Amino acid sequence: MNAEIDTMIVRGACPHDCPDTCAFEYHVKGGKLVEVTGDKNHPMTQGRLCVKLKDFASHHYNPDRILAPLKRVGPKGSRQFEPITWDEALATIRDKWNGIIAEYGAQAIMPHAYLGHQGTLNGLTSGDAFFNRLGSTVAEKTYCESGSSTAWIMTVGPSGGLDIESFVHAKYIIVWGMNMTSTNIHGWPFIVKAQEAGAKIVVIDPVRTRTAKAADWHVQINPGTDGALALGMMNVIIAEDLVDHDYVENYTLGYEELKARAALFPPERVSEITGIPAEDIVTLAREYATTPPAAIREGVAIERSRGGGQAIRAITCLPALIGAWRHVGGGAMEMPIWEFPTNFDRICRPDWIRPGTRVVNELDLGAALTGELQLDPPIKSLFVYNSNPMSQAPAQAKIARGLEREDLFTVVSELFITDTAKYADIILPSAMQGEQLDIMVTWGHLYISLNQPAIAPPPDCVPNVEMFRRLAKTMGFNDDYWDRTDWEMLQDFYDWNSPALEGITLETLKATGWARINVGLPHERKPHAEGNFKTPSGKCEFKSSITENFVVPVWRSMYEGMQPGEPIDPVPDYVPPYESRETNPELAKRFPLSIVSPKAHAFLNSQYANEAPKQKRQGEQTVFMHPDDAAARQIVTGSTVRVFNERGHFDGRAEIVDALMPGLVMANLGHWPSFTTSGTAVNSISSDAHCGMGMAGSYSDNLVQVEHVAA
Repeated sequence: MNAEIDTMIVRGACPHDCPDTCAFEYHVKGGKLVEVTGDKNHPMTQGRLCVKLKDFASHHYNPDRILAPLKRVGPKGSRQFEPITWDEALATIRDKWNGIIAEYGAQAIMPHAYLGHQGTLNGLTSGDAFFNRLGSTVAEKTYCESGSSTAWIMTVGPSGGLDIESFVHAKYIIVWGMNMTSTNIHGWPFIVKAQEAGAKIVVIDPVRTRTAKAADWHVQINPGTDGALALGMMNVIIAEDLVDHDYVENYTLGYEELKARAALFPPERVSEITGIPAEDIVTLAREYATTPPAAIREGVAIERSRGGGQAIRAITCLPALIGAWRHVGGGAMEMPIWEFPTNFDRICRPDWIRPGTRVVNELDLGAALTGELQLDPPIKSLFVYNSNPMSQAPAQAKIARGLEREDLFTVVSELFITDTAKYADIILPSAMQGEQLDIMVTWGHLYISLNQPAIAPPPDCVPNVEMFRRLAKTMGFNDDYWDRTDWEMLQDFYDWNSPALEGITLETLKATGWARINVGLPHERKPHAEGNFKTPSGKCEFKSSITENFVVPVWRSMYEGMQPGEPIDPVPDYVPPYESRETNPELAKRFPLSIVSPKAHAFLNSQYANEAPKQKRQGEQTVFMHPDDAAARQIVTGSTVRVFNERGHFDGRAEIVDALMPGLVMANLGHWPSFTTSGTAVNSISSDAHCGMGMAGSYSDNLVQVEHVAA
């Protein structure tokens, strides 16, 4: 093939923290990536990519991309760097770390990573083996999904649950706490198809989102009160004897305890808590219980308050209560990664973690770096990859103070000089997706996807897996873990003999790009029609066998030690928010408005928020307000407003909409502070308090005030 004339197609997959995990076709001409399109044959992707990926090819050639290792030459945060060689960068890291280890021990070094990349080789767990071997502090990675995972596993075990493709067979669908038309656009068509066939679509969300507008019924709920609504639905279902008693008797545990708990939540009380009319709560419960197959799509947003974990537990109990799992298209979907036979122990090597090694949660980064946690030894070095905590983590001001420490040696692996990377002492340049091999972790469907390199990376840019190989050799680690090729690692990191992968190999994936794992086809999959829950009892546990708080090991390098361990009520309950007018009236006198910060439509977390086309598509940092709240403050659309509380502030352009209930404001997550007028973003006001399960964050559990800022 003449590469100067012909275009070559290489199969790949999207790297992003999104449930869709689209199948790519890379178009390469003359060694250059000229276009990236969606695979028309992939049942989820169906040839379409989201707005975030429309110019993914040109993303690889962004002129601001980091193309060489960088060394800081100015004050921290000044963005003053100069290029150095890899040898110089690695030698600097080695010398600094050896000095820290000699004086403080290896636990004075802390990694910080999340899902800036979603690959097996280069994603969430790509550095775990290295840092476990180093003996560093173990980082709990609980930006999102951790509380959901803990609650889900406590209730139904590590099950993939309902297949998104099976939603076409449902007759009643609840989308609970998820704006699918922005964050799960390839899942949404299956729900639309069900709607066209007569299914009723209900969206439960504090905001009338794009998804809510497309639904048949939007149930508008006060933030952080989802658990009360689920228990109120149970109250009606049980009181009106809409329970599938045969299913409950044979396949559940703890019905009498759940019944007693639900009795405490009559519709009138739930209405006062949630802001939903009592008659709507009754209608929702009746319709859900009497319209099989009934399906629930659970969004991650539910976990983002003090009681988020218990709310997910309560919601996840609903399908078993009415026997929804009996039907194709019935049940609940949270995150199907548990169906994939991934050898996480082989990836992460928890056997290298020394007994008693401490754990520091990543959402506590600011508290860890500023001394608030009083760690011994203190954190003296931070290594950040696949993450941008200055945008995405709570307590933004606290993190900035920590990163400004002159005695903190910070290394960041990045594509661009982000608001986190600007504080680094050393920046290491990363490869992009079109330049590297990987199997993509998938948390929204049941297809395994291989990403093949379409083009060569710039000479100094390397995938994470290669970066950690180099670091391991630099630190003198001679284990054969780092001697394997990428292909050999992928062969080891999955159980290719599992029934789920029968007929699927790396070679077949190389040819096809993707394959559906063998866990039942969408028109026949009923994973829990006869129980078979992956809990200790084998049943859906209304009353959990687990009574202590834990973080699912995959979010903490597969480390089973030093779990949080606080007692958990084994029966789902409503746990009120930390910050609300009802639970904290004194605080609400000063900060009377609740705030939610959902993901942006044109950004992927903080990715693309530095690129002009996406900035234009998303618009500037915007603060959405209800007309009543705006009028009381003499704010109109277009006003510059300041959102603030005791933790910090950010400025934005006011947008007055009736899509919010009074007392609630909204600002999208993902904007880089350096591109906003105030130099801060929405997480400047976010608390670093944790959800009651899985050490998840409480991003939707914050009170603020909003004021007009004079021009």
